[in-house]
Amino acid sequence: MTANEQSSPKVQFNVYLPADLVREIKHRAIDEGTSLSALMEQVMIAYLREDR
Repeated sequence: MTANEQSSPKVQFNVYLPADLVREIKHRAIDEGTSLSALMEQVMIAYLREDR
């Protein structure tokens, strides 16, 4: 993640996911010592940069 991506203004949006998936994501964030928002940001950036 670039410094620009980290300092960009943040906005909130809601998504609906299965409860079990949310629980796993929260546990992963805790295990990695990061916030849920930061983990999801990293995941979404990686997904968008993926070669298709």
